[in-house]
This record gives sequence, structure tokens and C-alpha cells, in this order.
Amino acid sequence: MHPSIAGTTPPPPGALLVLDHLEKRYGGKGNGQGRSPGTLALKDFSLTIGQRNFVSLLGPSGCGKSTALKMIAGLLPATAGRIHWPAGAPAADGTGFVFQEPTLMPWATVFDNVWLPLRLRGQARDAVRARVEAALLAVGLQAFAEAMPRELSGGMKMRVSIARALITRPQLLLMDEPFGALDEITRGRLNDDTLALWAAHGFTAIFVTHSVFEAVYLSRRIVVMAARPGRVLAEIAIDEPYPRSEAFRHTARYGAWCAEVSQALHAADAGEPGHG
Repeated sequence: MHPSIAGTTPPPPGALLVLDHLEKRYGGKGNGQGRSPGTLALKDFSLTIGQRNFVSLLGPSGCGKSTALKMIAGLLPATAGRIHWPAGAPAADGTGFVFQEPTLMPWATVFDNVWLPLRLRGQARDAVRARVEAALLAVGLQAFAEAMPRELSGGMKMRVSIARALITRPQLLLMDEPFGALDEITRGRLNDDTLALWAAHGFTAIFVTHSVFEAVYLSRRIVVMAARPGRVLAEIAIDEPYPRSEAFRHTARYGAWCAEVSQALHAADAGEPGHG
């Protein structure tokens, strides 16, 4: 279940999600020597996400990017602050989550892994066959429906994970550094596939990455986070049209955007204030 508490300030038009001064602290239990304060992962984290947007969270390791994503998904409670859904929180199947690892069931076929969210909703395999096949077609795996995960490459496993996340046709897709372990060629192809799926389905995407180059290529907006405790130091709008292609990566504009975002990331790593 998603946390949803009405905010006190009216959200801007078209807002899907408002994070209002979120804080997340891990631990903090007594240790026999008094009470430990624990680890403050996020502090005063405020962000508004518009509908149909593509937003990347970029920051040093351990700055709370994944924590923020899990709080949005309702997988972690906030220690303080609020999460507000101006138009109402998505239903249980209105949010898709792609984790860092594919997390596939090793004993199930590709088809059955993608079917899983619908199966948990009580939908029979044969009744949703066309829908699952369409999801596999969308990620280029229509010929591997009966394959087992052990027979797939790392990139193919991640495609299965994306298809599974999209099978419920979510309003919001959360992606937690899904391509970080892949080679550069496969990563680039999956970047293109992700943008094509985003354009076709019209969901809002929040994408966690450590890569400046990936963030610039994918995003309409990049949120640069400070080192722990995580907070927003800079927000950079990537004012470039879609669709984007490999040719964009070789333009002077792309290089300039990467330089600007890199500068903001270095400031974040040093704990300096950024710009928005």
C-alpha cells in the first residue's frame, strides 16, 4: 500500500507525486550503551514528479536513491515527512518496479515469469496469453517465451523483468539502476528500448542510475542528490526532443549536458549546494 497524506501546499498542475520533506533513518535501537541514532539515509527530501515525465535520480553511492524509490513504492515507511498523490495513489498494480537484479523465478519459463503479477491477481494463464505475448514482443523476447532464465543472457533477463513490471500497465514505473551490471552495448540498447516503451505506454518513469551519460540520454529531468544524508542539490531539465537516438550521443549538445550534470554531481559528492 502506498503512503498518501494530503499536503498543505497545493501541488502544481499535472503533478503525479509530491515528496514533502521526507526523512528516512535506519536503526536507532538501544545498544546497551544508550540509544544509537542509527543511519540517516534521507533528510529533507522534497520533489515533485509530473505525469508522463522521465526523471532520473543521480548521486554518489549510498546517497539514498534506492531508499527514495522504495519509499515511493510503499516498500519502506518514512521516518518523517509525507508522500502525496494529488490525483490519488495508484492501485496496488499501478506501480511497476524493476530492481537492480532481474529477480526471476529460476524454475519458471519466461512466459510464466511475466505472467506472475497477473497470476497473483487471479487471472488464468490462457486468459492472458495474448497480453503476455504482447509484452514479450515489446521487449523483443517473443521467441523465448518457453525458455528458462538460466538460458538467457543478463540483458535478456532484464528485458523479462521489464516486461513483468509493465504487464499490469502501471501508471508509474520505478527502475533501480537496472542496467548497471550490463556491458555498454547492451546497456545502450536497453536505454533505447526503455524510451520506446515509455513513449508507447505513457507511464511516468523514475530511474535510478550512477551514470551521467545514461541519465542525460534518457531523462527529461535529472535530480542530483547529495551524499548521505540524501537530499536534492540540483535539478536539471534536459531540454532535448524525443525520440533520441545514438546520433544524439555524438552531438556537442549531449556533451555539454553531460559536462553540466557531471559538475553538479561532483558538487554533490563534495556536499556543496547545487543549482536548479
